[in-house]
Amino acid sequence: MSATKPTAPSLSYKGAWLAGVDEVGRGPLAGDVVAAAVILDQRQPIEGLADSKKLTAARREKFFAQIMLRARCVAVGRASVAEIDQINILHASMLAMHRAVQGLATPPEHVLVDGNRLPDWPYSAQAIVKGDALFECISAASIIAKVTRDRELQTLASRYPEYGFEKHKGYPTAQHLSALQKYGACEIHRQSFAPVRAVAKRSAVG
Repeated sequence: MSATKPTAPSLSYKGAWLAGVDEVGRGPLAGDVVAAAVILDQRQPIEGLADSKKLTAARREKFFAQIMLRARCVAVGRASVAEIDQINILHASMLAMHRAVQGLATPPEHVLVDGNRLPDWPYSAQAIVKGDALFECISAASIIAKVTRDRELQTLASRYPEYGFEKHKGYPTAQHLSALQKYGACEIHRQSFAPVRAVAKRSAVG
């Protein structure tokens, strides 16, 4: 039996300047948390947009290029590792989303945010649980955020080759945890996350 697709909530907003917002990178032990905001152009539809997690890397790259070419506005925001450690990952994620919307060339008239929380901002907005599977503008934002962050971790992998960031993108896989135990934490690791904190504590005692 195939799963029933969730029903999208109705929206009172029908204008053109509708922004979708999503973030990626809450779970990793390393790297920034990255958010994207996208206002699609209804005159240039992009067929097949879906939640970035359900797409292959090649499909995400293809859609990334299409979104950058056809969307009305695209902006990326982030919170750094230092900010994550200072204000915690939830607040850092909200900050990254706020910065993404602020970066749009044209301020949106309404914002749809994936999840169940909204940043503290002045925009008319709605939080949509599983919104990245329900609204194309959020799907587009999830793709932009995911591809942007994955590319950055691939670049950082050349600076820190021992950790394998190009494979796990900072997530706590067995390979990453093993490398963390062997080599300790590097400067892009989140010191406030328990596995990193444990390694740092062990190093300090040793």
